Amino acid sequence: MNIKSRVIALLKEVENGKYSNIALNEYILNNAIAKKERGFMTELFYGVIRNKIFLDYEIDKRTKEIKKDWIRNILRISMYQISFMNSDDKGVIWEATELTKKKFSVPVGRFVNGVLRSYQREWQEDVKQLQQDGKNYIYLSYPKWFYDKIISEYGEINSIKFLQNLKKIPYISFRVNQLKYSNDEFEKLLRQQEISIIKKVDSVYYVDSGILLYTNEFKEGKIIVQDASSYLAAANLNPKPFDIVLDTCSAPGGKTLVLAEKMQNKGELFALDIYPHKLKLIEENCKKTGVTIVQPIKMDAKKLKEQGKKFDKILVDAPCSGYGVLRKKPEAIYTKKPENICDLSMLQFEILESASQVLKENGELVYSTCTILKEENQENIKKFINKYPNFKTEKLYIPDNVNGTYDDIGGFTIDYNEDILDGFYIVKLVKKG
Repeated sequence: MNIKSRVIALLKEVENGKYSNIALNEYILNNAIAKKERGFMTELFYGVIRNKIFLDYEIDKRTKEIKKDWIRNILRISMYQISFMNSDDKGVIWEATELTKKKFSVPVGRFVNGVLRSYQREWQEDVKQLQQDGKNYIYLSYPKWFYDKIISEYGEINSIKFLQNLKKIPYISFRVNQLKYSNDEFEKLLRQQEISIIKKVDSVYYVDSGILLYTNEFKEGKIIVQDASSYLAAANLNPKPFDIVLDTCSAPGGKTLVLAEKMQNKGELFALDIYPHKLKLIEENCKKTGVTIVQPIKMDAKKLKEQGKKFDKILVDAPCSGYGVLRKKPEAIYTKKPENICDLSMLQFEILESASQVLKENGELVYSTCTILKEENQENIKKFINKYPNFKTEKLYIPDNVNGTYDDIGGFTIDYNEDILDGFYIVKLVKKG
């Protein structure tokens, strides 16, 4: 099957509700595709999703109605190539025309040809006009409310950089499980596989190939797919062996595993979630990685204060809007609503407040989210400290090669300054006696 036809089929799966990363990974896993073709396919697939608002704007400008999803998707793919890839425009248009002729008919092929030729001539002027008309959000492919919110929080220059960063293709990252493997052993594996390191943060490696997903090292839990932002949230809690530790919102368990590793697999580590199937996933990941101290518990983190146990250290990686991880889940931007942010902010505060009640005196708590909105981050922490003045912020551990911005309360946002890691917020609190 032609690569573009494969991409069209995958785009349809995403439109029907499947997560983009799952759809693509399943296809690659079940089909033999050369590395070069896999890279091209991935760029087309994610490129169309990331730029859907702009591509649909350009399609709708040139057509009255498109009844077939296949036709819209071949136009999206071809327009993406023309504008965002170093492609032979004439070749792109010819291929789209021929594919459409074979799929439907010669007249439909001519229609696609006409639309794409018009786009090729005019798209750059269209972009200039959008920017002049204050509609840059269309070119950047964001809902207007989200574009305006980021501008209001970060200023126009930084916001544009941030919004462009969130559209970049992410690198896959693997964390070395120090309970089973070492950085040296992993780097030797990379050399054997001829895989390049893009960036290294402690034991997390960003690499230029996902082929490691099919290795014995991955199957045996020696390496784990995890972003360095997620790793740093857990690493900053820095629990010691024999501590009593709580991970309040733990599924699927990536941060829980970091905590267990820091504890050298000694002590008590409680992992909460409200869904049994997610707790099962935590158990499976612990078994795979050799972690034995985790106790998965079905519990709503908002009700922690109603039980009697106290903890030395607590991780509150709160449910959030997820705007920091849009590189990996680009389709999410099109379904989220502004009212969700207010609801999430209240939920986050409730979980944080509940967790704080079961933290021992002089205990430590890390609050983190995978979003970049101040309402869910700094504003929540300021509100919390004002209500509970016995909590103070503590200095964070942020490696020199991780870029971001500290706020005036000691929290750190991995933001528009960082090109590789996910957007994230981390703050550490200590409960004074």
